[in-house]
Amino acid sequence: MYSIFTVALLATLTSNALAGPVRSRDVPLGQVVTYCTSPNTIALTFDDGPSGYTPQLLDLLAEYGARATFFLTGDASRQYPDVIKRMRREGHQVASHTYDHANLPSLNHDQIVSQMNRLEDVLIPLMGDVPAYMRPPYFETNDLVLQTMRELGYKVIQASIDTKDYLNNDPARIDDSYQKFVNELNAGGNIVLAHDIHEQTVVTLARKMLDESKARGLALTTVGDCLGEDPSKWYYGV
Repeated sequence: MYSIFTVALLATLTSNALAGPVRSRDVPLGQVVTYCTSPNTIALTFDDGPSGYTPQLLDLLAEYGARATFFLTGDASRQYPDVIKRMRREGHQVASHTYDHANLPSLNHDQIVSQMNRLEDVLIPLMGDVPAYMRPPYFETNDLVLQTMRELGYKVIQASIDTKDYLNNDPARIDDSYQKFVNELNAGGNIVLAHDIHEQTVVTLARKMLDESKARGLALTTVGDCLGEDPSKWYYGV
């Protein structure tokens, strides 16, 4: 079933079709986005958290004057509500990664809706609004998933740099993820996938990515910002 928020959103979208747009159409709903569109920007993104390592990552981002985007899951969000509040307070973007990190193409319509709504229900008391951006776990989508994201008002973000940090969470291997970052950055990538649930990502990889991006004169910012969308359009009020 749809949440109260989703019912209101569907009504608003229908009304907008008749009365003109109220919400942003700068980033299309239910279409896969993999690249920033604003020149000289890079968007570091972190999936599956928050975790016990996330406060250290937020300290590091503050040190560099960088903003990032966090694609959150449900149980982790329940566990670290104060970290989410800090993300918002410090100008980072909070987005959805489904409640259970579900493989969405394996689900039917109502199950997909439930994955999104259950996470909204966790975030509303913490933030007072809900994300307009989501990342499908495993980057897996199909026509039904994208159609449902359009219905729910979500902008679908993948990545053009995948660090594969989850394979290299060891001091002896984490440089492999950094080299993959550099190679894909050289190839034109600018939306970066990493995970703030892994220690080596936070203590080693993140700083190296920040240093490399700064050395290249890139603005380290959120996905919404690197797509040229005003921050007021990154969330929906409730």
